[in-house]
Amino acid sequence: MSIVPTVTGTVDSSELGRVLVHEHVFVLGEEYRQNYGDWDEQARVDDAVKQLDELKSLGIDTILDPTVLGLGRYIPRIQQIAARTELNIVVATGIYTYNDLPFQFHYNGPGLMMDMPEPMVELFVKDLTEGIAGTGVRAGFLKCAIEEPGLTPGVERVMRAVGQAAVRTGAPITVHTNPHTRSGLVAQRVLREEGADLTRVVIGHSGDSTDLDYLTELADAGSYLGMDRFGIDVLLPFEDRVNTIVELVRRGYRDKIVIAHDAACFMDWFDPAAKAQIAPKWNYRHISEDVLPALLAKGLTEDDIDTILVRNPRRYFEK
Repeated sequence: MSIVPTVTGTVDSSELGRVLVHEHVFVLGEEYRQNYGDWDEQARVDDAVKQLDELKSLGIDTILDPTVLGLGRYIPRIQQIAARTELNIVVATGIYTYNDLPFQFHYNGPGLMMDMPEPMVELFVKDLTEGIAGTGVRAGFLKCAIEEPGLTPGVERVMRAVGQAAVRTGAPITVHTNPHTRSGLVAQRVLREEGADLTRVVIGHSGDSTDLDYLTELADAGSYLGMDRFGIDVLLPFEDRVNTIVELVRRGYRDKIVIAHDAACFMDWFDPAAKAQIAPKWNYRHISEDVLPALLAKGLTEDDIDTILVRNPRRYFEK
């Protein structure tokens, strides 16, 4: 058992219950929001509480929220929401970029104009051990990304800093990947080079692929497969997502599967009406209402579901 920091305090890993491993509360361009956004703070907070309470009523006890720099992390707002819902929220530290780093790191770091040890490592470690931005809320895991552009210099710096922070603190990692470029294998290589424990890494968005050779290679290296975009059928249809999990379980990989929607209470990347039209099932309810019944109908057992939703996320946090 391990102690896991949530927004409202620590819980034992055995108390996490059913966990969705990749859900955002908000995804925002904070600078954009402050200058151009149409934003009602209280209304958005109230709506988030309503959606998270509904998720709790559907049998989910905890979400892991990988909203980091680049996605609009603002912990005081999340604290307001967490104080009003019984759902556990575990937040993350790291940087989300597909290419370049924020300018705060552009000139500062090893071999750069301001030559110094990698500053991101200390920031991530502080978030994990002391708290985020004076809130006292500690991050529970680390987040980085590698997308279609591949291992750009900026992406590599973040990934190596995440790996180093994981080694120093024992925190687990989740990685946004593009399975169509097999970038999960690149992430595993880089994190392994930094000494990170691949058995405590979620290779995010693996569920966008039906390539079982690729998925089993990731799992055989020790990592969890993040089957975490249920509802985004435009990227891969529902049946394909369900059938891939069923086949992975049949092949003996149920201990390496975690699930989620990668949904948010509000995301400013898309017009809400257009999003609802293109991806009507992309919401917090979809797994409880549609995915779990479909998995059971195709032969998974309740014990399989408990492994995916309870035991695997719990092991992710246990050192």
